[in-house]
Order: sequence, then structure tokens, then C-alpha cells
Amino acid sequence: MLTQKLLIKPTITITQQPTTHLTLNIPEIDQLFPSFKLGDFAVFYGSSKLITSLTTRICIRAQIPKQQGGLASNVNFIDAGNTFRQHKITQTAQQHGLDPRKTLKNIHITQTYTAYQLTSLITEKLEETIKKFNTKIIIISDIAKPFLDENIPEEEAQKVYSQILNYLSSFAKKHQIILITTYITQNNTQRNMKLKEITLTKTNINISFNKTLYTSEIELEKHPTYILGVADYPTENTPLTDYINKQQTLF
Repeated sequence: MLTQKLLIKPTITITQQPTTHLTLNIPEIDQLFPSFKLGDFAVFYGSSKLITSLTTRICIRAQIPKQQGGLASNVNFIDAGNTFRQHKITQTAQQHGLDPRKTLKNIHITQTYTAYQLTSLITEKLEETIKKFNTKIIIISDIAKPFLDENIPEEEAQKVYSQILNYLSSFAKKHQIILITTYITQNNTQRNMKLKEITLTKTNINISFNKTLYTSEIELEKHPTYILGVADYPTENTPLTDYINKQQTLF
């Protein structure tokens, strides 16, 4: 049974640490959403193209020095929906004068194909992983997709999925990391709508992406401190930072 895989430990008191921010450095968005901070648990949902664009940017910006708005950190990317696009990383890195090989080397990718694998990875291996790679940011892509498998009873899928999100919320705060999930799967089934509702309830930052024939928008729908609102999402490439020396070597 899937529920037997999930063992959530009691919450441990969080030790306060100096605040570190991850900025996006996109002028159209920065006034709406200045930065992520350690302990944030966010979800991106909506247009898969825009989500991929921003997560690609985050994978690279997280690696740059803190004084330039990054985290000076490796990135853990858990791919639950076969969404990681290596060519997007290398293309973006090249556009900004960074070494694509070194950039990719600092992104540690794990693919999961079933709800059982994702549950085990999160509850049994995630803590070990962030210690091993000294990670300050985790991206879990298409987090709900494995739980849409009709071979898993719907009630059980919802129960375990809800527990996992509770676990991740506590995990981000306890370990003072930024944890970003994406909700890409789009269909109108009752199961999908319920999992989406659970996701939007459990995360403390909700960001939606809307793309039409003429416009691309990002909407901050939920945040503990920032004022909610909508901003244009630029279609052209925006510099990762004004301060990166093209000869700079990522660690």
C-alpha cells in the first residue's frame, strides 16, 4: 500500500538563520515579486511553457553569488513528469556567457515515475540529498502527475499527496531551503482538480502563469507578506544578472 511508504517525523523546532534571498532579476516581475527567501514553499501552475522558462532561469540564478541575488548553491531537481529540458539550461547558460557543462553539473536531477518512488524519495532520501549536495533550493516538477495514476485508489492518492505536501512545507522551514513545486498536468478530472486544490492550500506561495496568443502574465495569488497582483511576463530574454563576469566560473 502507498500509505505504508509515508512515515512523517514529528516537527522539530526551527533554528533561526540569517535571511537569504533568491531574486529573479526580471524588471517586469520584480516589483510584484522581489524574491524568494529561505523557508518558502511555492507552487507554479498554468502555462507549461512559461513555467519551464522560469524554472530554467531559477536553476541558473540559484548558482550565482549571494551578493548578486543568487544562493551560491547547487540545485536539486526532482522530475516527476519528464519535464526537465537539458537543452534549455545549456541554451540559457550560453546566452549569458556561462559554461553550460559547469552549470549543468551543479543541477542534480532525479527522475521518478510512480507515486511510490516519489513518496519514498521525499520522505526517506530528501534530507540526505540536501546535505550531500549542500543544497539551498529544490524544484519538484509536475509533482501531482504520479498521483493521477488510476491504479491508485483516489481516496488513498489524495490522502498521501496531502501528507507529502505537509511534509514538504515543514521540511522547507526546518532546513531553511527554498522549495518550489510545479503543477503542470492539465485536465478536468475530479482527481486532478482535487489534487490541485490540495496543492494551492498547502503551499504558502502560489504563482500562476497565463499565456494567450497576445499576452503572457504571471499572477501572485498567495503570499505571506507581498501584495498580490499581476505582471507581464516578458517573452524576450532578460539578463540573469547585470553583474556576472562572462569569465566567472560557477563552483
